[in-house]
Amino acid sequence: MVDLILTTFDWVPETPRGYVRDIRARWALEEAELPYRVKSTPFRARDAEHFAHQPFGQVPWLTDGDTSIFESGAILLHLGNRSDALMPTDPRSRSEAIEWLFAALNSVEMASLPWSILAFSGGTGDTPGWKRLDEFLKARLQHLEPVLAGREWLAGTFSVADILMADVLRLVDRFDGLAGHPACRDYVARATARPSFVKAHADQLAHFAAAD
Repeated sequence: MVDLILTTFDWVPETPRGYVRDIRARWALEEAELPYRVKSTPFRARDAEHFAHQPFGQVPWLTDGDTSIFESGAILLHLGNRSDALMPTDPRSRSEAIEWLFAALNSVEMASLPWSILAFSGGTGDTPGWKRLDEFLKARLQHLEPVLAGREWLAGTFSVADILMADVLRLVDRFDGLAGHPACRDYVARATARPSFVKAHADQLAHFAAAD
């Protein structure tokens, strides 16, 4: 019996496919070669059981035996604790991976997500709101650029920190937001060329397409 169950929506519209955050967990599970299965929860009718696992009505959540974990960062940290393929073994590098995992969420995604939402909605242009968001994101990327120019992976070896950071940057790259940051763009290309990402991405697309 497979103890790890990843729950995601049964269907989403075309635009977010390939970017729904269950891909972060899929990627980690594939990278670590941990056996798992995927379970669906309705996109259109989110019931009490959904909110019991994910209080904001989002996805994904991971069930590991009797434990249910929501939020992609928490899921990645949990999986990192289960597999040396996802987290360095020496204490110093492990701490570095954890700090970069949180940096991806708290320093980069907090700037990239509102920028991406506005870019998706067509709210770019010569407006004060867009200028502020664009400047905020560029400031974050300018600090990240020399870090990624000087190393292959954030904590020495590939880890959950890279899964999260690469996925955060991947959405920015979708809207050409990495054009002035070649190290960031190369990093995303390097990470998403890994077979574990290629499979996770294909599996997510197939999962949602099956419900059309």
